[in-house]
Amino acid sequence: MTARARSDADQLPKSWDPGAMEGAIYQKWLDAGYFTADPTSSKPAYSIVLPPPNVTGSLHMGHALEHTMMDALTRRKRMQGYEVLWQPGTDHAGIATQSVVEKQLAVDGKTKEDFGRELFVDKVWDWKRESGGAIGGQMRRLGDGVDWSRDRFTMDEGLSRAVRTIFKRLYDAGLIYQAERLVNWSPVLQTAISDLEVNYLDVEGELVSFRYGSLDDSQPHIVVATTRVETMLGDTAIAVHPDDDRYRDLVGTSLPHPFVDRQLIIVADEHVDPEFGTGAVKVTPAHDPNDFEIGMRHSLPMPSIMDTKGRIAGTGTPFDGMDRFEARVAVREALAAQGRVVEEKRPTCTAWDIPSAAGSRSNRGCRCSGGFGWSRWPRPLATRCATATP
Repeated sequence: MTARARSDADQLPKSWDPGAMEGAIYQKWLDAGYFTADPTSSKPAYSIVLPPPNVTGSLHMGHALEHTMMDALTRRKRMQGYEVLWQPGTDHAGIATQSVVEKQLAVDGKTKEDFGRELFVDKVWDWKRESGGAIGGQMRRLGDGVDWSRDRFTMDEGLSRAVRTIFKRLYDAGLIYQAERLVNWSPVLQTAISDLEVNYLDVEGELVSFRYGSLDDSQPHIVVATTRVETMLGDTAIAVHPDDDRYRDLVGTSLPHPFVDRQLIIVADEHVDPEFGTGAVKVTPAHDPNDFEIGMRHSLPMPSIMDTKGRIAGTGTPFDGMDRFEARVAVREALAAQGRVVEEKRPTCTAWDIPSAAGSRSNRGCRCSGGFGWSRWPRPLATRCATATP
């Protein structure tokens, strides 16, 4: 080995530092236009649309794995002579982004109402520019061979116009309709929330059993139980199983509501489990998914008893204006004062959707026809899509 070779070897680092080289190499690729797709090319086309990451945060290991696979595919196709487009972009993430921005404002004791719609939207765009730029930097450090000249954001005017256009076409084709359907409503975010964005949490609650009808055991009455006793203000029926002999003579009759000027019809429905509890369930069509289905089957009234803030409203009772959790206590106490509470069990484990409350809202739905392959979806999802999409 010559003296010069030995000197050069001594200057080599003990370990390879890719960060010192990769940035410069990647920039050379960009400057040379290696990843820029030519729409006029006569080569066979090959394209991949990057599933747009949400601007609510940074890329994680799952993104890195996914991007690596797409990068390998596109580079291989380029070497095989294809005109390749790997389309990059980011997703506005809707409610998730709004929630992140609201949490930032809350640090300073502010809410979106303090800013108004226009200024709050500006705050959201500021967050997008900050977070979206960080994601782009991560993709560059990964070496993603995307066509940055085509980088898109799901709220870009062109994409938004395409969404509105397709929505209009679906409406013109009779596939979009507007109707009252039960949705997950967030009193905090003031918006409907997709079932996919609702997290269910088991919490300890109080199971209250109370009686509708006469307080005299020899007169017509039915005992029902619930952990959300405030929803009884929206009850319009009591459901029993068609084969339950205990209530056979009561089906088709009605019992008075103790607080609201309303008669509760007793209906026979196979959804009811005659072996569970008393075999009778209160039906609140506007505030429970199962009750909504019962209400649809029996054409029941569906009064909504909560406003968009989660407060009792429109019942014509002293409970109007109370938060639903405050009303839960007040309604239970009022039932007890009338001698209607039969039993109270606490604690009881209950599934809650936090922080939403089910409610009936006017929403656009999508009718799905046979050409879209919905028969391959699990049945509950297909049924829901055929009726309404929040």
